[in-house]
Amino acid sequence: MTGALATPHALASEAGMQAYRDGGNAIDAAIVAAAVLTVVYPHNVALGGDLIALVRTPDGEVRCVNASGWTGAATDVGKLRAGNGKWLPIRGAESVTVPGGVRGWEALRGFGARLSWARTLAPAESAASNGVPVAPSLASHITDPENADLFGSEDFDRVFAPSGRSLRVGDLFTQPALADSFAALRDGGPDTFYQGGIAERCISYLRSRGSWLTVEDFADFEAEVVEPISTPFRGLTVLTSPPNTHGLLLLRALRAVDELPITDPLGAGLGTLMRVFHRSNALRASHVGDPRFVEVDVSALMKDGLDVLEELGAAANGPTAVPHGDTVGVSAADSDGYVVSLIQSVYHAFGSGLIDPETGILFHNRGTSFALDSDSPNVIAPRKRPLHTLMPVMTLEEREPRHVLSTMGGQGQPQILAQILLGALDGAGAESAVAAPRAVVGLQTDGATVDSVTIESNLSTMARDSIQRSGLTPIDVAPHTEALGHANVIVIDADGTLAAASDPRSDGAAVVAHYPRRVEP
Repeated sequence: MTGALATPHALASEAGMQAYRDGGNAIDAAIVAAAVLTVVYPHNVALGGDLIALVRTPDGEVRCVNASGWTGAATDVGKLRAGNGKWLPIRGAESVTVPGGVRGWEALRGFGARLSWARTLAPAESAASNGVPVAPSLASHITDPENADLFGSEDFDRVFAPSGRSLRVGDLFTQPALADSFAALRDGGPDTFYQGGIAERCISYLRSRGSWLTVEDFADFEAEVVEPISTPFRGLTVLTSPPNTHGLLLLRALRAVDELPITDPLGAGLGTLMRVFHRSNALRASHVGDPRFVEVDVSALMKDGLDVLEELGAAANGPTAVPHGDTVGVSAADSDGYVVSLIQSVYHAFGSGLIDPETGILFHNRGTSFALDSDSPNVIAPRKRPLHTLMPVMTLEEREPRHVLSTMGGQGQPQILAQILLGALDGAGAESAVAAPRAVVGLQTDGATVDSVTIESNLSTMARDSIQRSGLTPIDVAPHTEALGHANVIVIDADGTLAAASDPRSDGAAVVAHYPRRVEP
């Protein structure tokens, strides 16, 4: 069998490829890699975070696993407004929703995983117990002034400055408490995270910090398996996750490229594409939320305003703090027809900043995405999921997979994936499409506004001029800055040939390899 895998950290890619060697498929490889990433990339992902994924099975069907966690049943929006004013806090217990990631792994495994649960978690347990070298991205975030609110806090310093100084590139990074949690998960299965010993300890810890989450909030949570949303584009079907995620923004942009039409969307037409996304950002803020609580007309939003270019100055839905860290994307595919685009996250770098000393689990801050404005579709409410930036993507041609796309990048994820896909369809190879310079409109980097476009300085003159003409304000950043995402891509030719690429903006690796099938005695 041939297996392909692309992740933002080389050790995660190595562990996932070992899953193929051991007889696993793309589902196994993706989950193994994701679990290792919770150990080696804690500024981006943790056991205490969410997951959203697309999985394609050999019968040609594609499903979306939505394992984004909900708020507690005791959530009181009035008290939150009284205590916080206009916006929820970025850090702390009020920003923590039930972490959905482990239930997400469980749901994904149900679509045909071949390795045991214990085997799947073993590499992550080993990495936490034995330690791994600190990667450059992690080291930079440990000392980044943007995370200064965490410096000196008991939880942060215990994990990331264990000897009285901050961990540096190459230092051995061990997490014995997290290793013990993986051992408990290995033995007890996913339920121990939501109903067993890990759940009890996590809830006790969170409530000691002021959380309203309860035993029932964890025990009742299940991942949701739903149909993806899609649009036809250049002979392909492009699929992504529905609301409560913002995947529809990608589909809306692809429709705009066809319908406006936008000639040369990565060159002379890039400014127009950025204007389309500018409008999309406003639609996300005003119309997208948890569909269990509010109606979200995906079809209408995908074509809203495509015949006009809107005025600038759309309001942002939330505080202007920009996430630094955010997310990991894992892309996996195999010659048996299993394909996975998996996105997992803690949201801002190091999430809520809360790390339970007994379990070693770092908790995300996805709850800070909620609004406190009662008129917002994303207003916080009991057992509600927040508007989510995670959005896995894949394409099919007559039900056969062609592209597997995943990225970090916060509010810019639809824009990053659109540019990579357009580049690939214009003939760029996987590596070139991922490495190409990017532009993202909105609150993407420090100093950006809703009306600015963050552009890598090696963007072509033609593309740069088109942004200037669009009326949006360009902000230059260095080439290959991780602020514009860590993307991971697999391209599958019509003859089944696999090519993979990991973003040079990350510490990742992409591998394609063939392994003899294991024959059981």
